[in-house]
Amino acid sequence: MLLTGREGADGERSASSPRATATPTPTPPGDAAAPGPPPDTQVEETGGRLAVGITEPNPSFVWAPEDREVGGAFGRWRAAFARIRPAYYRLVLDWPSLQPSRGAPADLAIPNGGCLRDVEPCASWAGVREQLEAAASRQRRTGMQVLVVVTGSPDWAARPAGGCERAGIAPRSRPPRAAALEDYRRLVSDTLAAAREAGVELRYWSAWNEPNHPYFLSPQRRACAAGARTAAVGPYVAMARALREALDAAPGEQAYVIGELAGLLRRKPQSTGVREFARALPDELVCGAAAWTQHAYVPGPDPVDAAARGLASHRCDRAPEIWITETGVGAAKLGASRPAGEAAQRAACRAMDRRLRRWFEDPRVTAAFQYTLREDDKFPTGLVKTRLDGAYPVLRAWERWGGSRPPGAAPPKAACGQTARQ
Repeated sequence: MLLTGREGADGERSASSPRATATPTPTPPGDAAAPGPPPDTQVEETGGRLAVGITEPNPSFVWAPEDREVGGAFGRWRAAFARIRPAYYRLVLDWPSLQPSRGAPADLAIPNGGCLRDVEPCASWAGVREQLEAAASRQRRTGMQVLVVVTGSPDWAARPAGGCERAGIAPRSRPPRAAALEDYRRLVSDTLAAAREAGVELRYWSAWNEPNHPYFLSPQRRACAAGARTAAVGPYVAMARALREALDAAPGEQAYVIGELAGLLRRKPQSTGVREFARALPDELVCGAAAWTQHAYVPGPDPVDAAARGLASHRCDRAPEIWITETGVGAAKLGASRPAGEAAQRAACRAMDRRLRRWFEDPRVTAAFQYTLREDDKFPTGLVKTRLDGAYPVLRAWERWGGSRPPGAAPPKAACGQTARQ
């Protein structure tokens, strides 16, 4: 059963259309056996609220130690995951990898070698099924909720090339054809069925990753002009409604979130700005969402104001909360290098802490998700080095913001001058 399943008649926004009310986000349940907050953390309510989440594909870091023995460097850094104690875990479903052939069911148990690209050490896992089992293990002990995000079209499902596209765009970057949306819905229902077998609740779902970015959804415009109407919103709405239908038909309680946008503020020929995208969505889809999900890396611009202005145009009875579902410091650009040196790393930690404080103080923002625990050497924004031979100072900041600190407690003291625990 879908928590927020209010259906709309069409995809156009109308000033006279009825306004749905967004469903308040439940507070993730805590662990009665959890230790109290660290001694330097204030616990009185201050009016702000910020829960912590994380994206981390390797389940070796996620398994509760009571359920799976994990040795070596993976075991050492699993302890860091436990110290962060995320309230939310973001699981990405790569559709082309799971269903490369038309007509075949998605394979949720495809083995993964567990390296980071080609970098050792490695800890293999049994595909999405083990990710679900590990999330179930942690959920049983801390109440960690799961946000599932779908990304990429299989070659057989993708729409043909057209419009204003970058050179080298592959089928995975194009939205699925209308006829493939039934397969999309089946991916969602099959994943929910696997989750029930694993004993994990998949409460929150996002239809597509970064639909305003040309790598993830192309084309963004039919004509190569910034003033041209966005071509990304229509396909995204079709996927979001397909997701909502699949959730509504499934047993249990699920809710959809909307957005998952890259933090692009300006209209460009090959991308859609955050405010522009949010304004172009239909009222009933925005107002029925549990949250608006937004990506915002540091030290890049903070897109919260742009998102909020776009959402305000829908005049929902209660505007969706804003979750920052990807953030981090380092070098949030494919192939870029992270600034070297201890002084630069401490400065990056302080920048992340300042941004978390800003979001804490902003009543529109209620959650921030780190991307990722183990650093991807091609997208270096992680907390622990790719070879698992050390951590960056910013790990300590996330441990302080997470852990047993209640989301509504005062911000923790900065920890950027301290060495991350090994």
